[in-house]
Amino acid sequence: MTRVLVVDDEPQIIRALGINLRARDYDVLTAATGREALAVAARHRPDVVILDLGLPDLDGVDVIRGLRGWCSTPIIVLSGRSDSGDKVEALDAGADDYLTKPFGVDELLARMRAVSRRTTAEDATPTYTFGPTTVDLAARRVTVEDDSRLSEVRLTPTEWHLLEVLLRHPGKLLTQRQLLAEVWGPGYENAGGNLRVYMGQLRRKLEVDPARPRHLLTEPGMGYRFEPRERSSAGQEDPLAGRR
Repeated sequence: MTRVLVVDDEPQIIRALGINLRARDYDVLTAATGREALAVAARHRPDVVILDLGLPDLDGVDVIRGLRGWCSTPIIVLSGRSDSGDKVEALDAGADDYLTKPFGVDELLARMRAVSRRTTAEDATPTYTFGPTTVDLAARRVTVEDDSRLSEVRLTPTEWHLLEVLLRHPGKLLTQRQLLAEVWGPGYENAGGNLRVYMGQLRRKLEVDPARPRHLLTEPGMGYRFEPRERSSAGQEDPLAGRR
């Protein structure tokens, strides 16, 4: 059973998430403060942490840094803060994904499944198939199926490195800073133009419609995400809607 730690200072959120997650056979732990969250996580080792940034004692970003000091448990941030700077700060601190309140439980569950897949994928021999494209990172080979015929796609070393980082974190929102540091190294923190150029090249080679990508996605103002599955149009009605 997947163990989830929900950290929020609003009793209504704690209660609603507890009911929804337990109904889907999750083992739910809760905490109302940052210090309590760190203590519960140390004792019970959750599989996923759902964390509000606006806690009464510690800023949520400090809780993320505290968790990342000793564990790699996936962290999904929930917050009423809509500014992209807060989101980027949380992601750079080590959060895996971010949802703004109000949010839908179906979307939260999808994000939880995505970060869980990402954790499993990090230890797997990586072959990824999305749309007509298959990427074998071990063999460093990309093929695209078109009219039942396979054709091989050539990637430059930089395209390979960028694609590998994205694919090894399926569903995870990676900030521009994270990608630039991983692919280009120190000194390229402000080279966002490089990133846009190479993402465009990957889309032209791997997406069915590069102008409307379905798998190599942009999160405006924050970064990029590899989405293995096409996004569905889930309904917005939800018991948590309208809260902060």
